[in-house]
Amino acid sequence: MKKKKLKIAPSMMCVDFLNIKETLDIFIKEKVDYLHIDIMDGHYVPNFTLGIDFCRALSSYTDIPLDIHLMIENPEQYVPQFAQFKNAIVSFHPETSYHPLRTIQLIKSYSAKAGIALEPSMPIQNVEYLLHDIDMVSIMTVNPGYSGQKLVPQTIEKIRKTSEYIFKNGCHFEIEVDGNVSWENLPLMLEAGSEVFVAGTSSIFEENGDLSANIRRFRSILT
Repeated sequence: MKKKKLKIAPSMMCVDFLNIKETLDIFIKEKVDYLHIDIMDGHYVPNFTLGIDFCRALSSYTDIPLDIHLMIENPEQYVPQFAQFKNAIVSFHPETSYHPLRTIQLIKSYSAKAGIALEPSMPIQNVEYLLHDIDMVSIMTVNPGYSGQKLVPQTIEKIRKTSEYIFKNGCHFEIEVDGNVSWENLPLMLEAGSEVFVAGTSSIFEENGDLSANIRRFRSILT
């Protein structure tokens, strides 16, 4: 089996919005793989973040693919807006959609890649019927809604089980890990089978750290 490329997806919720252009220039120079964008509606999660205009601004400035995480209710209502961006990945939580397979098909109809996101208590077994139709599973290792939370330990085993499912069933989706991807947790997540890593305040955006140096440090752990 061909080894998949391991990818870094900086969490755009963690950027300094007063210096976002400079941050994007660093991401372009360091060749990060995705820009992870959390879309929250204040209903599915008790928080509001980012939106379509933010995605549009990023897409107009850089060709780095947008990794759009819809933490919202009725995601199919907003798919046409978020799936329009070139090379975008749009992920949603299956329990927020009455017909998740139809939502996956809708995302793909816009030539975007489709993903599902699993909050910590959602077993991979609950979504087996979707796994042959998606491009990514985003395994949340913290409860959705806020950055800076502690790792939910049992989610590491969920990553492992998801990786084993791919091997046994010939699936082709990427495994993304999202939540407290810290310097300490990164090796555990990597060993369990993660391939895409949402990097936030516990790694590349750590306080008083150098962003470029932290991205290079992060990549060195993956290689």
